[in-house]
Amino acid sequence: MKVSDYWYDLPKELIAQDPINKRDESRLLVVNKNTSDIFHKHFYDIVDYLNEGDALVINDTKVIPARLIGTIDGKDSVCEVFLVKRIDKDIWECLVKPGKKLKIGTKVNFIKELSCEIIDIKEDGNRIVKFIYEGIFEEILDKAGLVPLPPYITHKLNDKDRYQTVYAEYKGSVAAPTAGLHFTNELLSRIEAKGIKIIKITLHVSLGTFRPVKVENIEDHQMHSEKVIITKDSAEKINETILNNHKVFCVGTTSCRSLESAAYFDEAKNKYLVKAFDGETNIFIYEGYKFKIMNALITNFHLPESTLLMLVSAFAGKELVFNAYKEAIQEKYRFYSFGDASLFM
Repeated sequence: MKVSDYWYDLPKELIAQDPINKRDESRLLVVNKNTSDIFHKHFYDIVDYLNEGDALVINDTKVIPARLIGTIDGKDSVCEVFLVKRIDKDIWECLVKPGKKLKIGTKVNFIKELSCEIIDIKEDGNRIVKFIYEGIFEEILDKAGLVPLPPYITHKLNDKDRYQTVYAEYKGSVAAPTAGLHFTNELLSRIEAKGIKIIKITLHVSLGTFRPVKVENIEDHQMHSEKVIITKDSAEKINETILNNHKVFCVGTTSCRSLESAAYFDEAKNKYLVKAFDGETNIFIYEGYKFKIMNALITNFHLPESTLLMLVSAFAGKELVFNAYKEAIQEKYRFYSFGDASLFM
């Protein structure tokens, strides 16, 4: 399978630059992968596709202000340090610009209370950075850091909470699990009132999820690992759903990858179930993968040639996914992080 097989043309004006006024009033493209039928709805209609006993699995990670702008110590050179992944208490893997100036031993100053030193360089060019600060790191980062919006969003975000889900709780992501941005507390209450279990898991999104696939053969691509936490309680609720023959709806590719990473086959029950999990996953899902847990996927519209588009194609079939995207473009849906949503089931 070639990466170029996942290319499509998107008019630039369909890239959503701003979040919609009310989260759940975004559009929803519903795709039945068994009949190939496509329906045009609004996101608040999602409740109609969930039945009593089903499970809605959401990712409660919270985006950190991961983009830091500083100056090289002793110079006027402006540089950027972008937090990718925490390695230890004060040590992070980071992307940096300009790379040529940020060598091992270089110090960067951000604000009075925060600076860092480059202590190593990885093979892929990412830097290992040690932060030096006064006080509590998370509080200082909130003061010094910027919301790490994707590069295709050029408008300023006036309300930084709009790049967080309403249920975001545990800090650790450098990008939002964007499928969850459409939910409001009111919509979640309606879903719960219908008898649907809302189950929280955590996957801290790293930039590895969004990095372009640089090899032509998909099977040669290596995903970066990401932190996943599925509690015993969450695993039990998901398994209860499966054993009672109800459906598991994953909100976003992050929830999907988390559950599929924690799947195991229970011989006594003759079913795939989910185990409690606290570790790393680098699962890469593309066509040919047999889904073990997920029955339906709520997700946004993804970039061409991305691993996210490959995952959706693995679930619903590439031909159907591309037909759905073609119709979404014709109907002028809004694409990417602040765009509209789709439901594949």
